[in-house]
Amino acid sequence: MILKDNYFYDEQGRILWLRGCNVSGSSKVPFTPKGETWRKDSLKNPEMVSFVGRPFPLEEADEHLDRLRSWGFNFIRMVITWEAIEHAGPGVYDEEYLAYLRKIIKKCEDRGIWVYMDPHQDVWSRWTGGDGAPAWTLEKIGIQLEHIYVTGAALTHQELGDPLPKMMWPTNYNRYAAATMFTLFFGGNVYAPGTTIDREPAQDWLQERYLAAFRHCYRRLKDCKAIIGWGAMNEPHQGFIGYKDLSGLENNSIALGPIPSAFQAMASASGYTVEIPVYKTDILGTRVIGKQTLNPEGVSLFKEGYSCPWKKAGVWGEDGGKPVLLKGDYFAHYQGREVNFIEDFLKPFIKKFRDRILEVNPKVFLFIEGIPNGDHPSWQQEEGQGIVHAFHWYDGATLFSKTFNPHISVRADNRKLVLRKQAVLASFIDQLKEDMDWAKTSMDNAPCLLGEFGLPFDLYNKKAYKTGNYAKHIQALDMYYSAIESLFLHSTIWNYTPDNTHERGDGWNDEDLSLFGEGKTRAQIAWDRPFPRATAGKPELFSWDYARKTCLYVYTTNTEAEGPTELYLGERHVGPNPQIFITAETPETGETAEKIQVQYAWDQAKSILYLVNPSIPCKIKVLIQG
Repeated sequence: MILKDNYFYDEQGRILWLRGCNVSGSSKVPFTPKGETWRKDSLKNPEMVSFVGRPFPLEEADEHLDRLRSWGFNFIRMVITWEAIEHAGPGVYDEEYLAYLRKIIKKCEDRGIWVYMDPHQDVWSRWTGGDGAPAWTLEKIGIQLEHIYVTGAALTHQELGDPLPKMMWPTNYNRYAAATMFTLFFGGNVYAPGTTIDREPAQDWLQERYLAAFRHCYRRLKDCKAIIGWGAMNEPHQGFIGYKDLSGLENNSIALGPIPSAFQAMASASGYTVEIPVYKTDILGTRVIGKQTLNPEGVSLFKEGYSCPWKKAGVWGEDGGKPVLLKGDYFAHYQGREVNFIEDFLKPFIKKFRDRILEVNPKVFLFIEGIPNGDHPSWQQEEGQGIVHAFHWYDGATLFSKTFNPHISVRADNRKLVLRKQAVLASFIDQLKEDMDWAKTSMDNAPCLLGEFGLPFDLYNKKAYKTGNYAKHIQALDMYYSAIESLFLHSTIWNYTPDNTHERGDGWNDEDLSLFGEGKTRAQIAWDRPFPRATAGKPELFSWDYARKTCLYVYTTNTEAEGPTELYLGERHVGPNPQIFITAETPETGETAEKIQVQYAWDQAKSILYLVNPSIPCKIKVLIQG
């Protein structure tokens, strides 16, 4: 596969359309012992875990991969974590897991499924309410794991118990543990120069461990031809970097529930009891609805001999036994100017990651992510080739409320209210197009991948699981895919979790976004859709109406392409005897189909409609009605 003129091409010169899913949601937690976040003991003995079996046991891999391929998916975003590779300690790699992972990816290769490796994290680690980094990264700066929850440094499902408040986990980005680790990881040299790990600056030490781990992982997978690219980090976060006032709330994805200010988080971590605001966010905006006490027992987060890096840096201090904020804008500046986290810190890290991965395979692509619903890195041609803009987008109103109304939505980017179904769909398209336009103007016209989007299947308190009626889910997913298809956007939906259950969802923080649960598909008619997976020419227009079973594809041929155009099209989409109308005309003369014959064949067993280019350039229109 090669990148050229904003397109992915195969070896036959055809333009590819990558469509697939993230595999899997439960890959965020260990397989042995069972690591689902609802299990209260799942954070114990972090060095003893194993991720062998994620995303699925090897003996079940053929079944799952055949299923994914049967749905037309030709692309997988493979979820792996730093913890899975290096949980036992710095430099101690889990070779059994890497050998297992290689076997899984080799099976993808056998089926012609391409793979994008996703170093996944959410709010830093499982011990800070998410997934990703090993526990020892926290311990190395003196954090006592057993004190994280009691000091309010993070909220975890294990400690909070059931029911876990809806979408509470992202608020951990604004609590002490995750915010401190991200700040040290990306900007420790600037903002915490006195904080070291094993006599090295904390930033350098943490980044080197991360880079070395994923480089080692790729070395073990070097012969896996299915791997076309790597991401540097899933949904990176700036921590405290960019805060203009540490006494308030900034850098947050949503204000929901009890969230400390940055200064309150620092004070609480050092043993002070503080009163923090409780927030509510809805269509009326964000407001404070109450107060909550943080760290009522006055416990310190740190082991003996360690202290808060930000106190050491002079960000805050003590006066009369009380915490005092000394530099409220400490993280707002860099080199005498306003800081730009993306360009000053994230982009240099991404370049380092790219250099390490290219040491293993100089032809591999790099999938770049910025901050979700935030800024993205720029990229110029001289900075390197093979770049893909891999942004994420969710219908935030549905994700957070777990309800769906096609006539009412709130934009994820500016949180403005949108009314009427046509306007809602148009807003979905517009939001996606904005990210694609960024790639065009600021990333050297890089191709774009929607690396994550999806739908909570537990809408309306899991009503569909009791009734079997997935009408709302189908409506939502159809609108998402219609927006994606209107832009010819590559995509991997979140997600396929083979061990998903109605009771526990994806096994992580009560999320339940899997297309597959309890051994069955969910709302399949909405996401199992025809699409032109390989075009011997240039795509012009595509649409699919699942209700009418009508597919329309228009493309301009390329006589230099060697293979046929391949339209993924199954009998379940259009029935056993669909009407297939194909017309073609040349741009110059307007000759019609009577004179320009287009040969085609439908392989119903493989669910592929093959179309052979005529000998002269032309525009082909394919209309299929079931």
